[in-house]
Amino acid sequence: MVSYFIIGIILGIIAVAVLLRVLVKRSYSKRRRSRRELFFTPEYKRAGVRGEEAAVRAIRTILQEDDHMLTNVKIAYDGRPTELDAVIVNKYGVFIFEIKNYVGLIVGGENDYEWQKNKITAAGNTYEKKVKNPIRQVKRQIFILAHYLEYYGLRVWVKGYAILLQDNSPVESDYLLHSVADIDRAIHTRDRTLLSADTVDAIIKLIS
Repeated sequence: MVSYFIIGIILGIIAVAVLLRVLVKRSYSKRRRSRRELFFTPEYKRAGVRGEEAAVRAIRTILQEDDHMLTNVKIAYDGRPTELDAVIVNKYGVFIFEIKNYVGLIVGGENDYEWQKNKITAAGNTYEKKVKNPIRQVKRQIFILAHYLEYYGLRVWVKGYAILLQDNSPVESDYLLHSVADIDRAIHTRDRTLLSADTVDAIIKLIS
């Protein structure tokens, strides 16, 4: 009788511990989601859907009538080629977006050439891999695109941002955007002279 009683107590304690863990995890996840409107909905998380394509679909939801988005733009300046995941051109300016879907714990600094990605498998094995630093990438892309446009007589201000779809950047930076709402503000906020319709058309023709 005593042994069954003790076993019952132990099982009860285990059940309470498991329940508390689930509640704490849900509370943390809810707080994290409430801080920012993340890119992914369950639709975007389905297996087989590339992160870049998912992000582009999400960005399209906030585009306005005069926004023009081009994807996989390939340009080169002074022998330096680059491919831009997405570029939005509108009256507010030219905006580059470098999209990454890194999974795992990322370690690195804003100016590091590469970051380290650490991923733990379901079996408990840890894998380390070097990945490109998207902030450094987008800074390079800004330089190339701005000079490319200037070469053809278009001196316009180019901005660029990195987007980590898993929101796991190891640093905070002005070059990082965390949500669709962040992108909306970035591309629809005036901080310089508005571009004319002719200039917008000329830019689109050059990078299409």
